[in-house]
Amino acid sequence: MIQKKLLSRTCNTHGQDSSYFLGWQEYEKNPYDPITNPTGIIQMGLAENQLCFDLIESWLEKNPGPAGFQEDRALIFRQLALFQDYHGLPAFKNALVKYMGEVRGNRVRFNPTNLVLTAGSTCANEILMFCLADPGEAFLLPTPYYPGFDRDLKWRTGAEIVPVHCSSYNGFRITAAALEEAYHRAHKRGLTVKGVLVTNPSNPLGTAMTRRELDALVDFVVAKDIHLVSDEIYAGTSFAEPGFVSVAEVIADGRADVCRGRIHIVCSLSKDLGLPGFRVGGIYSENEAVVSAATKMSSFGLVSSQTQYLLAALLSDEAFTAEYVAENRRRLRERHDALVRGLRGIGIECLESGAGLFCWVDMRHLLSATTFEGEMELWKKIVYKVGLNISPGSSCHCDEPGWFRLCFANMSEDTLSLALRRLQTFVDSCRDRPHGSGGDGRPRRQFLTRWVLRSSPASDRKSER
Repeated sequence: MIQKKLLSRTCNTHGQDSSYFLGWQEYEKNPYDPITNPTGIIQMGLAENQLCFDLIESWLEKNPGPAGFQEDRALIFRQLALFQDYHGLPAFKNALVKYMGEVRGNRVRFNPTNLVLTAGSTCANEILMFCLADPGEAFLLPTPYYPGFDRDLKWRTGAEIVPVHCSSYNGFRITAAALEEAYHRAHKRGLTVKGVLVTNPSNPLGTAMTRRELDALVDFVVAKDIHLVSDEIYAGTSFAEPGFVSVAEVIADGRADVCRGRIHIVCSLSKDLGLPGFRVGGIYSENEAVVSAATKMSSFGLVSSQTQYLLAALLSDEAFTAEYVAENRRRLRERHDALVRGLRGIGIECLESGAGLFCWVDMRHLLSATTFEGEMELWKKIVYKVGLNISPGSSCHCDEPGWFRLCFANMSEDTLSLALRRLQTFVDSCRDRPHGSGGDGRPRRQFLTRWVLRSSPASDRKSER
């Protein structure tokens, strides 16, 4: 107790008591392993992409020089080991912005001088909060949103989050009315709104914003004279039409004069390349003041020169990146569809999605009561009895109890099949309720919106017609 008293108030407001983090803690106590712990908890709460490691490993075997700190067979260890300017290695920044354009279909180009390197997207988002908002000022975030934002955006910056309430009636899409309501609610609380932050593609929904939605969002921030932060770390995980549209395309299509200085993009190599341990992220902005301030603040979270050197070589290999982008999308689509089909066979539906490393899953019919207490009761059963760590919607600030995020790209196909079998057994054990009903006795399909019912692959939908 004495040791805790010695800490500042900041150290006691991390948000680690969220069910999102508690699920991780339970998994770490009893992690599943097919050989040593086959009854352990399967981690479905971690959005990692492990589906294409073989492609990167193959490249490393064919190109041993960069990982061995060699250039033209000459050792350059000493150059890389010494202090590097926090602006980053030019070769890496050039390769990274080219790759950013590639995953966006080369519909937009990025200038390396507008890119600030950071130690992952967590660092990037926090730096932007420091740059754009003073303590006590607010950003609007559409719900549901990534649970870590309560830590990343607020913990050390003192910024406030005001939720933009979205609902399942339209697939949790952002509306102008919801933005206005959140903006006025913030002002009633005496908060100055400095901007809107969105994840596009969305975490936890796995959906991408349409061009119409992006235009409306830009109209809103321009009208309110505030900023827009577009967290696009899942840009390279888009695997289905109509595909991902970056806010950078809005800037490029004739709106630069009114929105260039107020739009900022967060990028990362953690999700598409599956390299969260490398800690590579970035802020892209055409606001010179933001770039200047963010560059200075990035000195607290730099990307190592060794990492930059290796990835500069990897991303400069155009044949590799073209193959990787295409194959990664194919494998993500295949794994996503396997999870959706498996859940559908159990009687569980998902929100229609075409990006990300997870599905937004509707388990409202399994609740004992249509409340957040009922959601937590179900979550605890799934973690402790079923042995699956999944993320409850309440941890993502979803307004409707009964939604969960399930990740699918951080495990083998066999492990995913086992997870589905465990869930099937659990659902079968709940069949003593009235057939096809939820916790309140209503038919299950009454819970399902047209957006959820469209979630299955086209081949499955044809069989319903």
